[in-house]
Amino acid sequence: MAEFLIGAATAAHQVEGNNIHSDYWAMEHVKHSDFKEPSGDACDHYNRYEEDIAYLAEAGLNAYRFGIEWARIEPEEGKFDEGEIEHYRKVLACCRAHGVTPVVTLMHFSSPAWLIRKGGWAKPKAAAYFARYARYVAEQLGDQLTYICTINEANMGIQLHKIIQDMMKAGKKSEGGVQVGQNDGLDMKSILLGMIEQARAFHTSPLNLNTFLKPRNEKTEQCVMAAHVMAKKAVKDVLPDAKVGLTLSLFDYQPTEEGKDQAAKLWHEDFGWYLPYIKDDDFLGVQNYSRKIVDETGAREPAEGAPVTQMGYEDYPESIGHVVTRVARSFPGELLVTENGIATSDDERRCAFIRKALASVMEAKEQGAKVTGYFHWSLLDNFEWQAGYAKTFGLIAVDRTTQERHPKKSLSVLGSYAAQKMEARDEEQEPASEPSQEEDKAAAHK
Repeated sequence: MAEFLIGAATAAHQVEGNNIHSDYWAMEHVKHSDFKEPSGDACDHYNRYEEDIAYLAEAGLNAYRFGIEWARIEPEEGKFDEGEIEHYRKVLACCRAHGVTPVVTLMHFSSPAWLIRKGGWAKPKAAAYFARYARYVAEQLGDQLTYICTINEANMGIQLHKIIQDMMKAGKKSEGGVQVGQNDGLDMKSILLGMIEQARAFHTSPLNLNTFLKPRNEKTEQCVMAAHVMAKKAVKDVLPDAKVGLTLSLFDYQPTEEGKDQAAKLWHEDFGWYLPYIKDDDFLGVQNYSRKIVDETGAREPAEGAPVTQMGYEDYPESIGHVVTRVARSFPGELLVTENGIATSDDERRCAFIRKALASVMEAKEQGAKVTGYFHWSLLDNFEWQAGYAKTFGLIAVDRTTQERHPKKSLSVLGSYAAQKMEARDEEQEPASEPSQEEDKAAAHK
């Protein structure tokens, strides 16, 4: 039996700190920033990665998904920083030393500031820049790489575009409408001033400020997919045996009888449109946090009284298994759940979420989905983009003043599942049942 990967995920900008050459660092520091707070030192994972990987491994997890930051590797156009590539070589070696399989992401939303000054992600030339960077990483770190995600949530620009369209129709922004941290407390004047200031920071106009998390239509989205295709080829030229794919942000669309056509349309926009570009990839990273009930008018807000998370999503952990099952009907390759989790201050609620989510993934696997791993978001309470540090997804709490780590019970709960999978592999028998409440309590006190 092949090892099933059970791990946790992070993104470079959200945890490393002081990513000073990135577009996000520039946007966070304008006077009327649309970020609730700057990232600053973040979780100082850049300096504390050994401690964090040790916590992950000691809990029993066997895999870690993390980002290699493009803005660190290529802070100026065409100039690669050998010291930074050495840093990531050490991170990869640390994973291997702890028996942890690394899954790396080459671009997790943040980009070099110089790329944005040259037109960003809505320009065709972005693909060649990204492929050059991907080739360099493959050449330098190839002996350490197994799974490589080119682009995180490649469909996020289209999803943001839909949110803007919905706002224009309904006159308000939907809660939990997109799976990324946003600052919903801004007034229009601040938004407009911030756009002008950010554009000045990149020596462009507000209309040409093409960071990755800006709304895109299908035409400009083709630039992103071209970047993926070219980067994949660049990596494969160097590492033909590496597994290369990307990740998509996907909702579990559940239609009412009247909403079937709308749900099919939404699923095509999120997934079906991308299939021609990814169908030959080695794997697909599936990222899901909740469901959406869809009627004839589109996706509804969570029902009154339904449990919701800090992000405004409905707390519905079974959605990940539903999405994996649906993706498997069309995508022929390997599937990894590269993100799934819950933003909550109640860790018992997170433990319950993990149990139900993993049960749904295993059910999908038993029904034939080629899912080979599950990564919980996130390893650390971190910087959730525009929303700042208030949204807590982590299996490990981080003291914002001292950077001291405080592992939560949920880390041990997730680790206990990984231990079961290892036992099942070693004994060549069916996976054991999920841990009981009593086993969870015992694991938390080890």
